[in-house]
Amino acid sequence: MLTLNKKLSLAVAIQAALFGSVYALPAYSQTTDTPSVEQNASAQSTSEQEPGAKEASEQATVNDAYIEKMQIVGRKQGISRESGSATLIDELELEKFKFDDINRILYQMPGVNIREEDGYGLRPNIGFRGATPERSKKINIMEDGVLIGPAPYSAASAYYFPMMSKMTSIEVFKGPAGIKYGPNTVAGSLNMVTRAVPQVSEGMIDVAVGTDGYQKAHGHYGNTIDNFGFLVEAAHVRADGFKQLDNGGDTGFEKSDVMAKLRYDLAGKRFDQVFELKLAYANETSNETYLGLTDADFNANPNRRYVASSLDKMDWTHSQFQLSHFISGDDFEVITRAYRHNFDRSWFKINGFKGGAPVVTRSLQEILANPDADEVNQSYYQILTGRQDSVAEYEKLILGDNDRSYYSQGIQSDLSFDLDWFDIKHNVDMGVRFHQDQIERNHTTDSFVMQSAKLVSDGNPTQAATTDREKTSAVSIYAKDTMTFGDLDVTAGIRGEFIESEYQNRAPGKEGDYLDKSTRIWLPSLSLYYALNDNAGLLFGVHEGFLPTSPKQDPSIETESSINYEFGGRFNNGDVSVELVGFFNDISNLKEGCQFSSCGSDDDTEFNGGEVDILGLELTSSYTLALTDDIDVPVSLSYTHTQSEFKTSFDSGFDMWGSVTAGDKLPYLPENQASLGLGLQAQSWDVNLVVRYVGEMLEASGEGVVLSGVKTKALTTLDMSASYDFDTFGKVYLKADNVLDNQEIVSRRPYGARPSKPQQFQLGYQYQF
Repeated sequence: MLTLNKKLSLAVAIQAALFGSVYALPAYSQTTDTPSVEQNASAQSTSEQEPGAKEASEQATVNDAYIEKMQIVGRKQGISRESGSATLIDELELEKFKFDDINRILYQMPGVNIREEDGYGLRPNIGFRGATPERSKKINIMEDGVLIGPAPYSAASAYYFPMMSKMTSIEVFKGPAGIKYGPNTVAGSLNMVTRAVPQVSEGMIDVAVGTDGYQKAHGHYGNTIDNFGFLVEAAHVRADGFKQLDNGGDTGFEKSDVMAKLRYDLAGKRFDQVFELKLAYANETSNETYLGLTDADFNANPNRRYVASSLDKMDWTHSQFQLSHFISGDDFEVITRAYRHNFDRSWFKINGFKGGAPVVTRSLQEILANPDADEVNQSYYQILTGRQDSVAEYEKLILGDNDRSYYSQGIQSDLSFDLDWFDIKHNVDMGVRFHQDQIERNHTTDSFVMQSAKLVSDGNPTQAATTDREKTSAVSIYAKDTMTFGDLDVTAGIRGEFIESEYQNRAPGKEGDYLDKSTRIWLPSLSLYYALNDNAGLLFGVHEGFLPTSPKQDPSIETESSINYEFGGRFNNGDVSVELVGFFNDISNLKEGCQFSSCGSDDDTEFNGGEVDILGLELTSSYTLALTDDIDVPVSLSYTHTQSEFKTSFDSGFDMWGSVTAGDKLPYLPENQASLGLGLQAQSWDVNLVVRYVGEMLEASGEGVVLSGVKTKALTTLDMSASYDFDTFGKVYLKADNVLDNQEIVSRRPYGARPSKPQQFQLGYQYQF
């Protein structure tokens, strides 16, 4: 059996044999529907250009090819023959609402299921096609085509998420063509695209203020001089928060991001090349908590926060390095990336009561779900709210600092080429990635007493909690061939994941607690696209889904596996666009895990859930009506219907399952979701509305757990934006989130009821130069 190092050497040798010394990897994208300034510049006739402009035009063409290659979905007009369900939100769409929250952006896409948490999208919970949204751990999250999670293999929960202000397009890819992107192939991939280095001098300043102390400052500038281009971009967002602590403390956040890109274009006689270096640094301080409310307190004031959460705070820093090389010839393109991400975080937050004799320890979820159950719950509740002091030892509050350090690094390479073989046109994509990531946990706890509505240390020393390390090295290989037979495209693909992982308990005296594991799997896919005519076509696909287990999980915990099917059609005549896709995920083993965000536990234990069926329907449509010669009315509709069912009965220690009976539904998966967009757009002004509906969701599937039988209510939200462009004097915009100020409980995890974001207004000014 080949070792990991031998497999890596073999993969490198194969790549070298195919295309010399160049290695390459999956791609990312950056485009809009309308040509950008640099695209217009590159399209000028060579005969009209000044001396030397021909070389500049060639460089621009190379740059356009590089940007085009770094896409997953591509331009909207290029989606029509995709063999999977693909959705793109481009820069023009993102500019309409200027959302900072990835949740609000993704609600416009079909097949996305979300569990909101903090109202600002600081730590999103995103799933596709019924995959558990918990910390977005079941989807591939990428920035510019590279895995961006802190440790995608070792600890998949995405406690870091990039800032939306710097993104110029968002891509969601589901279905069999997603076999190119891993390791998670059950649900799909989310790719966020940062700004490209411009071909001409170009910059922007955007400032905004709003309710709840909201402030934003965002700017970028870039240029290309001869063969050398650069871009510098910075963004800072802060808010005082919309929740009110009973003792008047801070519930807001501050988040900053700085990015620089350096690019060198080289157009040659045989090959065109682009070299690009991206460097970025981001940090966040947020006074966020996992502590929610009782249902009664939520009904009285959904934005209240108890005194017991007054010390809760998240601090993190993130840095990234990415070096890319793109080379193209007459019949091939190769893109290669080397990357390194570092993420360090400290989240100090309430974990629960110390408990112990003579009272059995009770979780915060149990207390808030039923505060009047007995005298003990009543007493605990009064302490949480600061109305009663801690007296007994078991009434002390435990606050934990989940201090973690992550890194993620690797090199990935992607080759694509066209060829005619046996009179059949082939479009071939193939690639290899070597990836390493690691998480080190240094969790500690401190004990506090409640005194006069304040948390006061009891004077005892800090105690070590979880001290461990999980590390993974993985080689991924994929190949995909799209064969064209007239109006029929047949795409066959395969992905290989070869994973070596190790776990080490680093606590004193626990050195013998370790685990080494290996996972090797091949994942096939097949898809068909049949063009009915130039405007319409049908698609079908089937692929194998896979989710690895984390390094510390016992081998008895199986990887998640499924066979996923989709069938649908799409129509686009330039004015009307419609895509309707049905999907069925036949999951042979569902895998879930406990984190603080779901169970209030830091042990990351995973559980097997057996066979589960998920089926649904996704609709995306858009139409632009010319109201007058100067005013257009764009209309869009996204709708998702999803059903789920456990196929077997079992008892589980997982808080979201409990005692499951065959036929039970999955938690946090609404049957119906819809998003309706409506606008008025003129040359110098626009007004846009989006109405979002999310149906009710189960908090737990089975019986015997705290939230059995409890549901979140359906929620309808209206967002609005308007802008006026003063041409050379800049643009003024007004936006309102949740115009009707509807608030509901979006989740009761991990401890108590959590609210959706209330009404929020922003007034901004944007100047481009």
